[in-house]
Amino acid sequence: MALFDMPLPELRAYRPKIDEPDDFDAFWAKTLAETRAHDPAVSFEPVETGLTGLRTWDVTFAGFGGHPIKGWFSAPAHAEGPLPLVVQFHGYNGGRSLPHCWGMWPLAGFAHFIMDVRGQGSGGNVGDTPDPVGSGPSHAGFMTRGIDDPESYYYRRVHADAVRAVEAARSHPLADPARTVALGGSQGGGIALAVGALVPDLAAIAADVPFLCHFGRAVTLTDSNPYAEIAGYLKMHRGKEETVLRTLSYFDGVSFAARGSAPALFSVALMDQVCPPSTVFAAHNAYPGEKEIEVYPFNGHEGGAMFQEAAQLRWVPKALNSVV
Repeated sequence: MALFDMPLPELRAYRPKIDEPDDFDAFWAKTLAETRAHDPAVSFEPVETGLTGLRTWDVTFAGFGGHPIKGWFSAPAHAEGPLPLVVQFHGYNGGRSLPHCWGMWPLAGFAHFIMDVRGQGSGGNVGDTPDPVGSGPSHAGFMTRGIDDPESYYYRRVHADAVRAVEAARSHPLADPARTVALGGSQGGGIALAVGALVPDLAAIAADVPFLCHFGRAVTLTDSNPYAEIAGYLKMHRGKEETVLRTLSYFDGVSFAARGSAPALFSVALMDQVCPPSTVFAAHNAYPGEKEIEVYPFNGHEGGAMFQEAAQLRWVPKALNSVV
């Protein structure tokens, strides 16, 4: 690996013009209205994990299309609510995994919910949520599923699921809706940015090396997956660039970031060839709310890893202290 993107001073000033559709907000208002037309159908089933320091529930709720979405809700074993709530989104092709894997935030005194991203969960952590929606021809992976039209694009369903995940987690009696934090890394960071725009009353967000940002630059700057899936699709489907970029313009994390208002913690790695630094800084620099960014000069897509988790453990309580 090497430094391959802009120098850090240029990154800190980078504010690209994003081709945002005029009906961006109307599209998402319609998407969420359609999603909320379905009963939330939230269920919390206690599970035994063998961990005496926390309690865990197997969660199912209705996401986009009323489709059942899974998750784990955990809280300190003997705590009484309401507790500050962390809603977490995992990385690309991961899953909710097993419940004992998510002890950090409950050990810090938080309620915690991890959402299972539909259709994923076979490339790292295991998942349990199918995606019942088909699509036309697509490149292997998830980035080009339904990419001919924003109405059918895969991440429309995922982001709508994520908003419902916040609503579901907030409905647990141990959760404090007023102290809700959305966070995640890579794909999870991109989803957190979307949720930060679509759920305006969050207390804070944390986006670690976020994916799904500045598509127009990412797909021509890196040949690493998952962005390379889009280039691979266009390699075969010649002449569809305008259609594809139009669809992606409804899902760009830079546009979501520009609508964020809660305090935000970002991270970026300057040798990251999966989520190039300029794409992360494009989102960070567009963010109008109070914000910080942790920079890891000699790291790739692992970013700060456990060091960023430690930074979040310091930063999140401070951000929540400002919540009345």
